[in-house]
Amino acid sequence: MTTPPDDSAAPTPVKLAPARVYQVGGSLRDELLGLPVQDRDWVVVGATPQQLLDLGFVAVGKDFPVFLHPVSHEEYALARTERKTGPGYHGFAVHAAPEVTLEDDLLRRDLTINAIARGPFALAVGAVAGTVPAAKAGAAASADAALVDPHGGRRDIAARVFRHVSPAFAEDPVRILRLARFAARFTDFTVAPETLELMRAMVAAGEVDALVPERVWQEISRGLMEAKPSRMFETLRDCGALARLLPELDRLWGVPQRADYHPEIDTGVHTMMVTDMAATLGLPLDARYSALLHDLGKGTTPPDVLPRHIGHEQRSARLVDEVSARLKVPAECRDLARLVAREHSRFGKIGEMRASTVVDVLEQCDALRKPERFLRALDACEADRRGRLGFEDSGYPPREPWLLALKSAREVDAGAVAKEVVARHAEHAARRAARAAAAAEHAPADAPADAPTAAAPAGNPAEAIRDAVRRARIDAVAHALDKKH
Repeated sequence: MTTPPDDSAAPTPVKLAPARVYQVGGSLRDELLGLPVQDRDWVVVGATPQQLLDLGFVAVGKDFPVFLHPVSHEEYALARTERKTGPGYHGFAVHAAPEVTLEDDLLRRDLTINAIARGPFALAVGAVAGTVPAAKAGAAASADAALVDPHGGRRDIAARVFRHVSPAFAEDPVRILRLARFAARFTDFTVAPETLELMRAMVAAGEVDALVPERVWQEISRGLMEAKPSRMFETLRDCGALARLLPELDRLWGVPQRADYHPEIDTGVHTMMVTDMAATLGLPLDARYSALLHDLGKGTTPPDVLPRHIGHEQRSARLVDEVSARLKVPAECRDLARLVAREHSRFGKIGEMRASTVVDVLEQCDALRKPERFLRALDACEADRRGRLGFEDSGYPPREPWLLALKSAREVDAGAVAKEVVARHAEHAARRAARAAAAAEHAPADAPADAPTAAAPAGNPAEAIRDAVRRARIDAVAHALDKKH
């Protein structure tokens, strides 16, 4: 058994706990793939929760015994088995005990590439003056630390294959989402045929229907941030899960578009190209989510008008709201996606717009108050334009005029305009009052008491201020873009 180096702050006496520690999971997988490793995961065999608590570990797992190391803060989980007790990913009975072996623990894992271990290491316990007892294990792999690979994970890493460890894969529907997310990250991997068949059987059995919205969104959002998000949705589509989780997206495949605008023709293909372009451009999550959903309305276009999609923007915006509510998507993602779905076609037509229409769009997008969000909307629209066959390097020509229009409109000093309007309003009110007073002075003595002798008082100038600010913005945009008002 190998004891990794102890990098405690001071030399301490060391005793060995009767437990064995192994490096496992994604950190070891990424290391074998030659990828950078951030945090390592460890499994502890032959120990009880109380033993780890006594050593200074902090319990963090709710559903199974997971602990944080008091110094490195890496996760240590007790070796465990899982038994299916009900539908969905919550329907499990977890058994963690000293008699559970490493092989038992590896057998419950999802994919062979995640069922490799390195070790054993000893659980070293030291007492540092003035601190709680500290434990340190697995800090570094030593030369004689062996790889434990009972399910051929290294073979599948070499072959770039996702393969399930055992039939127990079918007991947890989250594993379908995780595998699809891995497909978006590890873009040269393929799904083993037998694993794909098992995933299809899980979907047919209704396992995917038991997933809670929060977990679905968690995996989708992580998949959107991977290198090639399209592979996640294509994998979900291949096994039938996309039709259950995102039917609004699934029905885009096979829907034709005009070839002069979309040489790729198929709306589903276009959507995947846009989503991947958003990743290539390094866009944040809300913009990538917007790219994914921007054309949902094309899936509801009546067949008799295809390949045209008249009014698909408003239909897309409504579907964005429905999907976002169902998956409990964060408000910032929902709001940007709705904006992009509603406006992406108009953004491309700024060259045809009058200055007043440009200002209308800016105001409807709340761009004057939220310019950063508007910029992200333009980013998503760039992904839309470049996510077309032959347009990958075309850039986004509407960006510069929109930025110039936004800059010009925001440079209008609304406060100064308001002061001018208020001053003019007060001057007019004073003149009206003077005329009314003069009229009253020369009114006949026998004039009825209730006869009107003064002009009606002026109304609230707020509407006049809004109109004046708007006119000033239109003037500024017209001058900047050399447009008619």
